Amino acid sequence: MKKINHKFELQNNLTGVLLINLGTPDSTSTKDVRKYLGQLLSSKRVVDINPLARWILLNFFILPFRPKKSARAYKEIWMEKGSPLLVHSQNLKKDLAEKLSEENIFIELGMQCGNPSIKNALDSLQNKGCDRIIVLPLYPQYASSSYGSAIEDVYKENLQKWNMPYLHIIPPIFSNSQFIDTWFNIGLPYIKKKPDHVLFSFHGLPIRHLKKSDPSRKWCKNNLTCCESLVKENRYCYSAQCYHTAKLIAERLEIKKENWSVSFQSRLGRDQWIKPYTEQILKDLAKKGSKSVTVFCPSFVSDCLETIEEIGITAAKNFRKSGGKDLKLVPSLNNHPEWVETLATIIRQNLIL
Repeated sequence: MKKINHKFELQNNLTGVLLINLGTPDSTSTKDVRKYLGQLLSSKRVVDINPLARWILLNFFILPFRPKKSARAYKEIWMEKGSPLLVHSQNLKKDLAEKLSEENIFIELGMQCGNPSIKNALDSLQNKGCDRIIVLPLYPQYASSSYGSAIEDVYKENLQKWNMPYLHIIPPIFSNSQFIDTWFNIGLPYIKKKPDHVLFSFHGLPIRHLKKSDPSRKWCKNNLTCCESLVKENRYCYSAQCYHTAKLIAERLEIKKENWSVSFQSRLGRDQWIKPYTEQILKDLAKKGSKSVTVFCPSFVSDCLETIEEIGITAAKNFRKSGGKDLKLVPSLNNHPEWVETLATIIRQNLIL
């Protein structure tokens, strides 16, 4: 029997990894911030209303005013090499590529809004000979506006290709034990200082997003009773996944149940969003006598405007105004060595699937 030569197949069976994050303006100029916000908020998954209503809202109520305010906030946190989100994401890509370099795995970073784009990242991986691409959205919890839109963007770009690489999608890692352990190791020094309270602040969503994620259309009540445990009905619920992440981190850090809570930040517009709101919880804590609060932001894996400015600067200032004394923001995972190892492990596990 003639022996089949698998040499070509083995040499060309290359795997690429596409890391996806939200994106950032190219600079702190109002013009660049407007361009970024316009791209972000044009998505039907982010602003899920009638297309005409979305266009009117965006062009008459948001883009004429919001970019200037956001540009000022970006200026407060901008780093020498650019936006913190971009800098930390690029560092993560570099460290992960080094970690996996001997395993013939290529890493690229693609942003949903701004640069580097998902299209360029996919092109780069394919030009390197990657016929199989592992897609890893850097959103730990599932939300249609973040994780869902990231997957949609990848499919849209892939559909434009004549030779389409095989895509393997990694699901949200909100309960992954190594993900939890990384937060434990980063947060432990802050917990050892024994703050009066620990707050887990997650990015918020409009309530209608939660209700649309409920396949039964009966389970979602927008309160802890429907989010405190994961069941069939809320398996797609962003809020339930956030509570689960917070619970796992709190248990790992051995924080007493009465000493930690969950809240949601970063609202936009006048619609009802997931409660409780972070700013209100911090105000209430200060009024009840909490002088020191430590804040985790486990829906973000890279420090960005929402963590550094919104929590580390603005929320800390408002907490002190309300009677509190010290608010400490736990740094995000960024390119922490354990986070790099966690992602490397997840990628290796998905190589054989």
